Amino acid sequence: MGNYQIMTGNEACAKAAIACGMRFFAGYPITPATEISEICSELLPQVDGVFMQMEDELSSIGAVIGASCAGKKAMTATSGPGFSLMQENLGWAYMNEIPCVVVDVMRKGPSGGSATLPAQADIMQTKWGTHGDHPNLVIMPNSVEEIYRETIRAFNLSEKYRQPVILLYDAILAHMSEKIYVPSPEEIEVIDRPVPDVAKEDYLPFHYADSTVKALAPFGQGYHLHLSGLTHDETGFPISNQDLTGLQITIGHLMAKIDDDYDEHIKKYENYMLEDADIIVVSVGITSRSAKTAVRKAREMGIKAGLFRPITMWPFPHHDFSKLNLVCKAIVTAEMNIGQLNQVVTEDIDRSQKLVMKNLYDGNPIRDVDILNSIIEANKYEQ
Repeated sequence: MGNYQIMTGNEACAKAAIACGMRFFAGYPITPATEISEICSELLPQVDGVFMQMEDELSSIGAVIGASCAGKKAMTATSGPGFSLMQENLGWAYMNEIPCVVVDVMRKGPSGGSATLPAQADIMQTKWGTHGDHPNLVIMPNSVEEIYRETIRAFNLSEKYRQPVILLYDAILAHMSEKIYVPSPEEIEVIDRPVPDVAKEDYLPFHYADSTVKALAPFGQGYHLHLSGLTHDETGFPISNQDLTGLQITIGHLMAKIDDDYDEHIKKYENYMLEDADIIVVSVGITSRSAKTAVRKAREMGIKAGLFRPITMWPFPHHDFSKLNLVCKAIVTAEMNIGQLNQVVTEDIDRSQKLVMKNLYDGNPIRDVDILNSIIEANKYEQ
């Protein structure tokens, strides 16, 4: 059986990653994610893992991709400025279907921003940071215990679908301490990447006939493995620009492997008091905790409010959210930025519904009373 421990969010992330088999970490110190590196540097050698202090974020993500190609579960951790520097190599990993986990602990930006102040302003960056079409898997926990669980899920999704997965939370969650349940090894579901089941001379590194995810053979074991950032066929060698069908098939496969499994295995969200809600509050991460308190207080006042919280942020569960808001009269979005989540929600509402934004971007968390006031404002709206 597991046990209860007191941990910070960053500690939970590092320990969960090691518990599910992460054996390579490369990173560069950056507030508010540095503790993840520090903990990994101490614990990874104890389980025959490797920790590498890199010279910058570009080399960090490069080393992580290389370690994954060699067959290791690999992770890095950074914040917004460092995440910006990782985008080109992340695009290469998406194209070559390389599993890895990137932790982005958000702080106030843009550019260097304010290193010690929290924010939720990387939501859109995690979707649109790299160029080109590819699926994004982004997970947003809202507690220390959920960071532990969702770190494990991030690795499982990455290994299962052969692609990077981003774990996204903010400085408050990173540094706050909470009592959490830490499962025993027997209680943890661990997904490992499949090994090739064909002769080495018959191995192809990619599979584009359907959404099936091909086994990734590790470097150094005799399999032919050609990896290129260019659009390629199933051998890994580049496709001619004249092969328009082949170009479309390649990108189509990247999307299909996520789309086909999304409803059953990937999407995840929390519905709270939404059965009869007139007002739906949409919030993520640390702000969703204030939002949940605000919903309870609104109910005490006789206002039928509820909370919709995406945990899998990308792909966003548009279909499920659209069904929920059909009967409500107003939506409230609460987030620590100028309205990134609000842009997503706007896609799923009609003109008869009022949309109220509660935004704060001065480095302070949003209080429950502030969200409650927005709920009260939304409740005055008549459809």
